[in-house]
Amino acid sequence: MRIMGVMLLFPEVWNKQHEGIETKMEKVAKLTMDDKKKLPFRTVLRFLGPGFLVTVGFIDPGNWATNIEGGSKYGYDLLWVITLSTIMLIIIQNMSARLGIATGKSLAVNIRENFSRPVVYLLGITIVLACVATDVAELLGGAIGFNLLLGTPLWLGAFITVVFEVVMIISLRYHRLEAAIIGFLAIIGICYIIEILIVKPDWALLAPALVIPRVNSSSIYVAMGILGAVVMPHNIFLHSNVIHSREWGNSEEGKKKLLKYEKIDTSVAMIMGWIVNSAMIIVAAAVFARHGIAVDSIEQASETLKPLAGPLAGFLFALALVFAGVGSSVTSSMAEVNVITGFLGKPEDPRTFLYKISVFITAVPSFFIIMSGMDTFRILIFSQVVLSIQLPFTLIPLLILCRKGGIMASFRSDTKEFCAAVLISAIVIALNLYLLYSTVTGE
Repeated sequence: MRIMGVMLLFPEVWNKQHEGIETKMEKVAKLTMDDKKKLPFRTVLRFLGPGFLVTVGFIDPGNWATNIEGGSKYGYDLLWVITLSTIMLIIIQNMSARLGIATGKSLAVNIRENFSRPVVYLLGITIVLACVATDVAELLGGAIGFNLLLGTPLWLGAFITVVFEVVMIISLRYHRLEAAIIGFLAIIGICYIIEILIVKPDWALLAPALVIPRVNSSSIYVAMGILGAVVMPHNIFLHSNVIHSREWGNSEEGKKKLLKYEKIDTSVAMIMGWIVNSAMIIVAAAVFARHGIAVDSIEQASETLKPLAGPLAGFLFALALVFAGVGSSVTSSMAEVNVITGFLGKPEDPRTFLYKISVFITAVPSFFIIMSGMDTFRILIFSQVVLSIQLPFTLIPLLILCRKGGIMASFRSDTKEFCAAVLISAIVIALNLYLLYSTVTGE
């Protein structure tokens, strides 16, 4: 009983190091089978975490911009898009985590081991470029947040964001980093809940809009932007890797139990993301649409929010953006480290030079892009275009791997799940390609 008490109160004492080295994927959720049966609620709590790292990735500046634009122009009409996109995201992210659980390896490692070298090189190059584009958007979010909050120039805000990002990744152990990101999400959620209380939305109009589709020829473009932005390449790679921070043994029964708790973790985290993204539209609708003001940039939203909803609302908006920018840049870099080490076939060891340099590989060029003085709106467009081009190169390998019985064994996607994933992937890819076409042609 004393041993069990130590395990429950101080789980870090029992952390198992991955492959004999100290990594950030510490095993913080390992319990005996008897413990799992007796303490299901505590067990669930111990498994909450990996899904939240993914969730902060789709509360980034790209989502802020499209959500604010949708709410300001069309009121509550596009809330259903957030609901639909969250359901789609849960399915895709569950497949990514299942691949990690079934194989014990991340998506990057699985691609390296199961595809031909030319394909591996192609996929590796495209995902690294996508990570650079993602970092640009995330750092820009932090930079704009610091600018709104402290009045710092964009380059300084981006530099501060990079410093926070690098220090957190290199200095914090995995479970502490995970706790910090969950804390960031909680702060973002609290800020928006308070904002909702301040702006007093019309709940009678709001509630049905969450589930009843409503779209017209003018709002379809923004709806596509919201829907197409939620599935991000680096998040798919990230989830297949961070799930290894939870262990239930190598038996099939143990893996199935891990998968069960992973689904709970993913669902809870994605619902939190749904709440925050919905809140963005709700606040924009209740403030801007109510006064007939169309907003299409984060800076404009902040400037307009203060006189209409008060200085507190403006402060909370900027504070939430800072935490969203820093949090999403941290998880973006975590994905980049796994992608680079995985495609190169190297261990993800924090003590190695490759691990440390991987944190900077995408952060540094992203910082200099922001320093170049380019228009922030153009930078966001650039990042979304790159992600649109890369997305098929992530979704298609994931679907192929999850359908192979030789790789997944009993965890192979069944026909129903596979068809749903193919349909979702086709929709998301089509939307992203259409948005890419529209952006390039200017239509």
